[in-house]
This record gives sequence, C-alpha cells and structure tokens, in this order.
Amino acid sequence: MVAKGKGVLVTRAQLDDKVIRLKAQAAGRGQNIPPEHMAMVDQQVLDQIIQIQLLESIATSADKAAGKALAEKRFEEAKTKLGSEDALNRQLKLMGTTREEVLAEWTDSATAENVLKRELKVNITDEDAKKFYEDNPARFEQPEMVRASHILLMTTDPKTNAELTSDQKAAKRKEMEGILKRARAGEDFAKLAKEYSEDPGSKDKGGEYKFPKGQMVPEFEAAAFSLNTNQISDIVTTKFGYHIIKLSEKIPAQKVEFAKAEPDIKDGLTQQALQKQFPEYLAKLKKEAGVEILDEKLKPKETADTPGLPAGHPPVKTGSK
Repeated sequence: MVAKGKGVLVTRAQLDDKVIRLKAQAAGRGQNIPPEHMAMVDQQVLDQIIQIQLLESIATSADKAAGKALAEKRFEEAKTKLGSEDALNRQLKLMGTTREEVLAEWTDSATAENVLKRELKVNITDEDAKKFYEDNPARFEQPEMVRASHILLMTTDPKTNAELTSDQKAAKRKEMEGILKRARAGEDFAKLAKEYSEDPGSKDKGGEYKFPKGQMVPEFEAAAFSLNTNQISDIVTTKFGYHIIKLSEKIPAQKVEFAKAEPDIKDGLTQQALQKQFPEYLAKLKKEAGVEILDEKLKPKETADTPGLPAGHPPVKTGSK
C-alpha cells in the first residue's frame, strides 16, 4: 500500500499499472519519459489516483451515469476523428491499452468532473458564453482551408527512419506513377488511398485531411492550395515521400457562428472555473479524509506543481478548432 485515507486505498500494483500505461501512451506518441523524471511522474500519477478516489467516494448515482455517458460520447468522437474502427484499434494497441481500459479511465475522470461541477457549483450560462464569444473575436476567425485527400508512398523506412536507396525510391516513384494514372482515369481516389497509401493517419479515411495554411509541409501545402476542386496533382515530393493529392473543397475564411462555438466555449469556461477552485477544494478533501502517503519517495515536495483536474480524458478546447 502506498496511500490510504477515508475512501482512499492505493496499492503499489495500482500505481505501477497506471505509470506503465502512461509510459506506453507516451511512447505511442513518439515521446519518452527521461529516467530522471520518473520520480516526479510517480508522484503526479499517485496524486491523480487519490483525486479520483476521493471524488468517486462522494459521487452520486447521477454523477456516475452522466460520467459514463460523457466518456462514451468522447470515445465515439475519438473514433470518428481517427476515421474507422480499425484505426482506433491500431491506436489502442500502439498505446498498450484496450477499449475497456480507456472507457473505464475516462468514465472515472468524467464522473470526477461531474462531482466537481456539482460541489463547486460551477454553472456557465448562455450569457457567459456569449460574452466570451464577443470579447474574443480573433479566437473564432477560421482561416481559409482546404479539404483534400492524398496517397503517400514513403521514401524512408518507417521502423528506422532511414532513407531508402535510390533503386528503392525509383521503384516507389514508378508505383506512384501507376496509381496516379489510375486515379486520373476515374478510379475511386479514397479506395486507392485505403489500398496503397502509407500514411497511417489518413489512409483509413480515404487519405482525407482538412487544414489551413501553415499546418502541412510547404511542398504539400503549395500543391493542395493551387488545385481546382476535384483536380488531382502531379506527384509531389516531400521529406515523407511521394504524394498525389486530390482537392475536394476550398473553404473560404469565415467566422465560426456562436451556435457552433457555444458548446466548446462552455466546456472551456467550465474547465477554467474548476481549475481555479480545485486546489483549495482538493486540499480540504484530503484533510477531511486523512490521506496519508506511506512511501517517502512518493511524498510531493513543497515546490511541487499545483494539482490540476483529474487526468484521463481528452482536453477540452476553448475556441473554434
């Protein structure tokens, strides 16, 4: 046991499991946690477990039901963003977790969030959201964007990131010339992308991305923004490899309407209000529950960061994107 209190019981196995999954998730994003940071990570993860347990101990059945519904909604949104069930399963595998584990973690976090909203009496009104919208016009300006699909044949080894040989690159280019010929002859571009593209982030969505200027590599961006609707580019070479691009839609710069922005604004303002009150409220809960950390190495230093809201769900963005 590493921590205890009224409504709190954390074992070393629980803590280790959470930390292992956190490291796997970081690795899945191409990030590594340096060994010298692991002591701090252990402390932060333990604090998050304690937060969740304290809040769950005072959760009502309504809090739990709403938390489950919100977690399932966020999970479906994540699946939609990734483009397919297969893409979601690959992402879960890459992060060393399962659908059940993610849903359980997000349900715990969403339940804790609902407890906080109720206990701290946070209620963002329509008027609050409207005022934020009117006071921050630049946040809701959406720049010119394009919706385009691409097929990528990589000129680097995806495992080692090493450049392919000249002969291998020539073979890839020849293959792309054949794909381009088929696309221009009228074959379904999305089907070709699903079959041939080596971009894991888009192939399951038929190669589609929606993006403004400044988000993609310059060669790709220049080609995409220069196309006419339904036009297919010549072969475009970038540091990633050979692409062909099909433009589906040009979206002019516009202001996001309040009705569309309102849910994100309310979520963002709620998070801000909770963050402001949370440290003091958490300290009160810990004191009332008599929380003790039993391992000296896991006790936070006096200079440790102020605790934040319980982790475990996608961050909520305030604004238009």
